[in-house]
Amino acid sequence: MKKIQMVDLQSQYEQIKETVNTSIQEVLNTSSYINGPLVHEFQADLENYLDVKHVIPCANGTDALQIAMMGLGLEQGDEVITADFTFAATVEVIALLKLTPVLVDVEKDTFNIDIEALKKAITPKTKAIVPVHLFGQVANMDAVLEIAKEHNLFVIEDNAQAIGANYTFKNGKKQKAGTIGNVGTTSFFPSKNLGCYGDGGAIFTNNDELAHTLRGIVNHGMYTRYYHDVVGVNSRLDSIQAGVLKAKLPLLDSYCNARRNAARFYNNAFKNNPNIITPTAKSHATNNSGEICDTCDCHVFHQYTLQITNGKRDELHKHLLDKGIPNAIYYPVALHAQKAYKDTRYKESDFPVTNELIKTVISLPMHTELDKEQLEFITDTINQFIK
Repeated sequence: MKKIQMVDLQSQYEQIKETVNTSIQEVLNTSSYINGPLVHEFQADLENYLDVKHVIPCANGTDALQIAMMGLGLEQGDEVITADFTFAATVEVIALLKLTPVLVDVEKDTFNIDIEALKKAITPKTKAIVPVHLFGQVANMDAVLEIAKEHNLFVIEDNAQAIGANYTFKNGKKQKAGTIGNVGTTSFFPSKNLGCYGDGGAIFTNNDELAHTLRGIVNHGMYTRYYHDVVGVNSRLDSIQAGVLKAKLPLLDSYCNARRNAARFYNNAFKNNPNIITPTAKSHATNNSGEICDTCDCHVFHQYTLQITNGKRDELHKHLLDKGIPNAIYYPVALHAQKAYKDTRYKESDFPVTNELIKTVISLPMHTELDKEQLEFITDTINQFIK
C-alpha cells in the first residue's frame, strides 16, 4: 500500500506536471513575476468559474480577510460577529484592525455559525457578520442574509475552506460560496482544494465601487504609480502562484468530486459505529438528512472530520499515528479560550457545542489521491479501535 498522506500534493502534481511546469516556465521566460499576464488570466478564469464580477488576487487568505474589512470602511470599536470554532485568522484580522470581535457558538452537525446565537449577539455596535464555511460546507446563508438585511450589516464570507461549493437558496437558486455576501475571501494555501505552491489568496465581490477600493488597498493604496489614494498594504499574488492556480482551476470540480467520493466511503464505513458521528452535507433549502447525496455540491470536504463520542478521541489520535495514519485535531482550543482573544464578555455557557467539539473532533486524511486500499485500511483501523 502506498504511504498514506494527510494531503498528497506530490501525487496530485504528477497528474498535472506538464501543465504546471509550462506555466512556471512561462513566468521565468518573461520575468513577469509581479502582476504578470498569468495573474490577470487566472483572475479572469476565476471570475468566470465563480460567476462573480470581480476577483481581486492577493498574497494570502488572511490578507484577503483584512483587506475586505478595510475596504468596507469598518471603524475602531465596530463589532464583528464570527464563529468560535474556526482557525484564528478569522478573528485575528478583526483584532488587528482594532475592531471588536464577537464570538458565537456553532451548529453541532455542520460546525458552522449557529443562527440563534448570532441573533443574540447583535448589538447597536454590530457592523458585520463573518460566516465561516468550515471544512468545506457552506453556512446557512439564507438566514445570515436575512439577519444582515434586518440589521443593516455587512456580510464577509470566509471561504478559505469551501471554494467550489455551491449554496442552494430556499427559492432554488444556486450560487458559489464566497460570492453571496457583500464580499468573500479565500486562501490558496497549498493544502486547499484549489491550492498553489506557496501562499496566495483572493477577494470576491459583485460591487463595482468596493472592488475599485480593494484593488487600491492590495497595492499600497495606488491606482496610479506613486499616487496613494487610500491607505493600503502590500499584498499581491505573484505570477508563479497564479500560473499554478490557472493550471489547477479547470480541475477544481473533479478535485471536489474526488473528495466527496472519499467522504462517502468514510461515511458508509462508519455508519454503524455507535461511537462515531460522521460529517453531514446539509442542504438548508431542502432540510435533508445530511447524507452525502449523489448530486451533493454544498460540501467540498476540505477536511473530513469525525466526532468520537466515547471519550477516546485522544487515544485514537495516537493509535492512528502509531499505525502510520496521519490525522489532525481541528481545533484543540476554542478561540474564546485562546490567550490572545479572551474577554470577560464570554461565558463558557455561551459555547456548549464548541466546548464539546474541541474534545471530540478528529480529521482524517482527505485529498484527491486517496485510493480504496488506503481508505479501507484507515476505516478498518478506526472501527477496530472505536467500538
